[in-house]
Amino acid sequence: MTTLLSNEEKTAIINQHLKSLHHNKFNIEISIVEENARINPETEFLTSLNLQLTDINSRISAVEAELDKLV
Repeated sequence: MTTLLSNEEKTAIINQHLKSLHHNKFNIEISIVEENARINPETEFLTSLNLQLTDINSRISAVEAELDKLV
C-alpha cells in the first residue's frame, strides 16, 4: 500500500524541521556568545562552533529550497 503525502502535509513536516534547525542555530549562536565572554576563549572551540553555524545555515537553505518547491 502506498500512501502519498499532500503538499500541505509535506509543508508541515518541513516547517517542523526548520523549527528544529532554527532552535539548533540559536543554541550555537548562544554558545558562541558564551565562549566569547570567557576571559580566555578557546579558539578551537570557537572554530568548531563557527563551522557548525556554517553547516546549519547550509542545511536551513537546503530545507527552505525544498519548501519553495511545494509552494
